[in-house]
Amino acid sequence: MILSIVAPCYNEEGALPAFVERMCTAARAAAGPAFELILVNDGSRDATWPCIRALAMSRQEIVGVNLSRNHGHQLAVSAGLNLAKGARVLIIDADLQDPPEVLSAMMDKMDEGFDVVYGRRRNREGESVFKLTTAKLFYRLLHSISEVEIPQDVGDFRLMSKRIVDRLNAMPERDRFLRGMVAWLGGRQTEVLYDRDPRVAGETAYTVSKMVRLAVNGLTGFSTAPLKIAVVLAFAGMGLAALIVVYALIGFMTGTAQPGWTSLALITVFFGVGQLGCIAIIGAYLSRIYTQVKGRPLFMIDEVVGGSNSAGAGEA
Repeated sequence: MILSIVAPCYNEEGALPAFVERMCTAARAAAGPAFELILVNDGSRDATWPCIRALAMSRQEIVGVNLSRNHGHQLAVSAGLNLAKGARVLIIDADLQDPPEVLSAMMDKMDEGFDVVYGRRRNREGESVFKLTTAKLFYRLLHSISEVEIPQDVGDFRLMSKRIVDRLNAMPERDRFLRGMVAWLGGRQTEVLYDRDPRVAGETAYTVSKMVRLAVNGLTGFSTAPLKIAVVLAFAGMGLAALIVVYALIGFMTGTAQPGWTSLALITVFFGVGQLGCIAIIGAYLSRIYTQVKGRPLFMIDEVVGGSNSAGAGEA
């Protein structure tokens, strides 16, 4: 098996037929017939799974994976990566925003000896100004505070060697931020520039809350800077308190001190906001620890159809 393609699907019944045709055509051009297309149904509410199941039963290169519920994009990808058998593994969404035809350029780069070839977005068509702006700010913030060199303007669209995929599968993290995890693994990594297209059908599954959750996972998973902010706030509070003490003593000794609520209100607001901010930051890290120590499976698979996989349930 030369190539495995992992495509998470959530409510993609409208885009699936076009995606499968374009992806299989691109895969044959890049790897010949020795490839598999793993379609992971992430608890879709439409007819995505019946569509995947029919495709897997009629085409030998397609493997359908049905998760027991909606686990989220990152865990759906992780489920596909655990089943991938190819010497090289491509991650791509099924909405056709990332063009399957970029695979050939990625394969050429990997032939040069790279372990990871990721797609860097040059243009992003069909996306709102809000999403473009927030994404740009997030990538810049993550780049500035991350303790790992994570490429900017790069999603999960990438080609990886089996060695990198095996190491990625062995990582026990539950709140997964795959693009950061792959960057942390190191190896020889490079980019391919491409233009991102509008969705072929349906609506994006990445709501604002999901984007915020992914951003929090990225920031807390690869940087301790937020924890250091709490220390900075503590020292700033101590400095302000010292200045207030000096001000109060001078006022007392000169007899100019006037009782009032302004200074008291400012002090209360400053320390109250500082304490709440510190608690929120610490809580974000504690939630990661809490989720991790429970030791539950990352995902639950109800059924695997097609390829050489045996149908049945599983977990990882």
